[in-house]
Amino acid sequence: MERLQKVIAHAGVASRRKAEQMITEGKVTVNGETVTELGTKVSSNDDVEVNGIPIDKEEPVYYLLYKPRGVISSVKDDKGRKVVTDFLPEVKERIFPIGRLDYDTSGVLLLTNDGEFANQLMHPSHEVDKVYVVKTKGIPTSDQIKKLKKGVTADGEYLKAVHAKVMSTDGKKNTAIVQVILHEGKNRQVRRMFDALGFPVDKLKRERYGMIDLHGMNAGDSRPLKPHEVKQLRKLAEENVE
Repeated sequence: MERLQKVIAHAGVASRRKAEQMITEGKVTVNGETVTELGTKVSSNDDVEVNGIPIDKEEPVYYLLYKPRGVISSVKDDKGRKVVTDFLPEVKERIFPIGRLDYDTSGVLLLTNDGEFANQLMHPSHEVDKVYVVKTKGIPTSDQIKKLKKGVTADGEYLKAVHAKVMSTDGKKNTAIVQVILHEGKNRQVRRMFDALGFPVDKLKRERYGMIDLHGMNAGDSRPLKPHEVKQLRKLAEENVE
């Protein structure tokens, strides 16, 4: 038996001090029950979750899913809607998505049971390129696109793109295709940025995450990440975390 905070720290989820804070804030469950006592001891047979994510006791696995539109980036949904793990029924490990894609957003979504790997990639300063292709209602000017790179404020939050450019326009339909690269991953960030400019998003797809793209895949397809891809992603995250 080991103290809960030590188990969480050893799993690479957080430092021991941060783990203690998570426990007292009610973010940790043991066998489905929220635990807030710092002295709690657990064994290897206990199921420990932090923020709903199981800590690693299985062999780590890593998957790429081409997430279709109309799917929740979650492992379960109380409204009975389709979730991303429905597309990987053969996977026996308790995988979860790294970050989220909105219900109406398609594209690259990584899933794993490796909490440390997920936390590395989601670290605020990891600076891993996330490349999106956006179809807008209306055609933004080059000056408006530049605003995305300078940063816009939406709902009191400062949102910024690393890169943005118009790929094509359709004057008849009054739409544009814009490529946007983010390092951040804030909630509904791309949609909120374009809303702030006055150009609602019609369609949104994440085409690339780091060096991982959707080459040869259709919506709903999945595949295991290759060992060298996992290694490259880990290296990307480690290089950029301060």
